[in-house]
Amino acid sequence: MPELPEVETVRAGLADHVLGRRITAVEVLRDRAVRHQEGGADELTAMLTDRTLSAAVRRGKFLWLTLDGPDGVAEDHALLAHLGMSGQLLVSGASAPGADRNPHLRARVGFADGSELHFVDQRTFGYLTVVPLVPTPDGGPGGFAGTSPDRAYLPAPVAHIARDLLDPLLTALDATPTPARRALNRRIRSGSRGIKRVLLDQETVSGVGNIYADEALWRARLHYARPTDRLRAGQVAEVLDAATEVMTEALVAGGTSFDALYVNVNGASGYFDRSLAVYGREGEPCPRCGTAIVREAFMNRSSYFCPRCQRRPRERSAGH
Repeated sequence: MPELPEVETVRAGLADHVLGRRITAVEVLRDRAVRHQEGGADELTAMLTDRTLSAAVRRGKFLWLTLDGPDGVAEDHALLAHLGMSGQLLVSGASAPGADRNPHLRARVGFADGSELHFVDQRTFGYLTVVPLVPTPDGGPGGFAGTSPDRAYLPAPVAHIARDLLDPLLTALDATPTPARRALNRRIRSGSRGIKRVLLDQETVSGVGNIYADEALWRARLHYARPTDRLRAGQVAEVLDAATEVMTEALVAGGTSFDALYVNVNGASGYFDRSLAVYGREGEPCPRCGTAIVREAFMNRSSYFCPRCQRRPRERSAGH
């Protein structure tokens, strides 16, 4: 499943290529792609036609495009896109030959200038839907929208999703944690779950998926099962910083791509997988100490770690 760097790469591409364009046509080729739209394809079409895309916003792995109405006034709804496991949003020029022949094309949005936005999804877990915007619980911006501040609203289905580590309210400035970052640190240490389970909990901190969790824990020298109530504030800060760093580096590389499923809006694959230290590298030497990387089953997926650099926590004694 695409993680935060992949989704942010797509968001930035949409911001560069589709904002300010007026929608003149919508075609849904497979109803499953709009299964969360109560009124189906007809309702989606009616709520998008003659609207202009005004901002591309992301929180964690969720992405949405805000809409201006025919009168130019900002609307209280947005086009929410979830990429699922294989979803792609591809921008097609007015004269791009064969762009509509992709066998996995599920929906397309046509603009007044003749260009189109295609939703392509091989595994069909992703979706598009127009949903109402609601005030953010903390009064801050809805999500990350590039250099321009976003309004204090976010799509209703995203209201329970926590801010992510690249959100301005959680980004440390000059190595000084923000108040929201310190509050997140305290919240993490107040529980007793394994640290990786917490990193993957989108209601605690969003956007960190399996790949970047493993990479961050390796950098912080922490085992994935280490209970968070056994961690010092400095250790939690270190793993949060590591997750921020690894995702930022992945953004520079264009995200992680192991096959042709993840691409940006221009169809280019990411290549951060070449820089991964542990994920997917079972049996290979740890880049830090040379010990063979281990893979273990974890929550219906896998965890990769160095058994020497990331010592397994001791079992809790009875009564503790």
